[in-house]
Amino acid sequence: MDEWFRRKSEKIKTLDKKEIAEGMWLKCPHCREVVYRKMLEENHYICTSCTHHFRINSDNYIQLLVDDGKYEEIAGNVQSADPLNFQATKNYVDQIKAAQEKTGNKDAVKTLVGNINGNKAVLAVMDFSFIGGSMGSVVGEKISRAIDRAADDHLPLVIITASGGARMQEGAYSLMQMAKICSKLARYSMQGGLYITVLTDPTTGGVTASFAMLGDIILAEPDALIGFAGARVIKQTIGEDLPEGFQRSEFLLEKGFIDHIVSRDELKNTLSDLFSFFDFGSSNSISKEKDEEK
Repeated sequence: MDEWFRRKSEKIKTLDKKEIAEGMWLKCPHCREVVYRKMLEENHYICTSCTHHFRINSDNYIQLLVDDGKYEEIAGNVQSADPLNFQATKNYVDQIKAAQEKTGNKDAVKTLVGNINGNKAVLAVMDFSFIGGSMGSVVGEKISRAIDRAADDHLPLVIITASGGARMQEGAYSLMQMAKICSKLARYSMQGGLYITVLTDPTTGGVTASFAMLGDIILAEPDALIGFAGARVIKQTIGEDLPEGFQRSEFLLEKGFIDHIVSRDELKNTLSDLFSFFDFGSSNSISKEKDEEK
């Protein structure tokens, strides 16, 4: 009798996953719960079930941090060239165009001046959705100009990192940006500047090996992947198993590599508190400057 209830066709399969209507719902990669997209947006893309931080783009961070979303962009028209005439399955120029069409950005970082809780600051916000947030000559140039602006106007500097590292399509030109940015930061520091980095998932490769870890204060989002080489490469090189949680922000905080882990919904207030503590307060706000001009 029980044979009657058994499934004879292998073509019919039972699905143990929740069906997701495209665009309306997202599945959390951490807890596997299905979350309503609008609710996720209102919660700054933090999972309402497990507090996992979804990856977000540069515009999301700007909207989160900058008062009223109003800012002055720095070097907004700088675009990548193809100095090496790089050829692969898809040539570099086409890769840039495709990334620009996909993201609406000129390159993998946005640099700007804006108010954070009334405190004027310079921000550089990297975008992993643009060729993996890779660092090419344009990223290096835009961040360098942002540092110069912070130094000239005596403003705090915040860099939000999200990157796979150097952009291989630009070869040594990409690697040169590490030294270029670090030298700019050294001058800014000598002038008494305040440099805060916010490490997000992922921050790896040459970005980690240079300016990401040079902040006067190094913040990180929860469970962010932060490292230079990949865990698999390290394991194969040293021939040993790696500790649990290796290269995650909580592990790095325990080992003293970062100063504090900040939930995304607390980031704006944390930054403004740091500005005030280090005497980079609201006296420099954009609105006050405009009032004085009047």
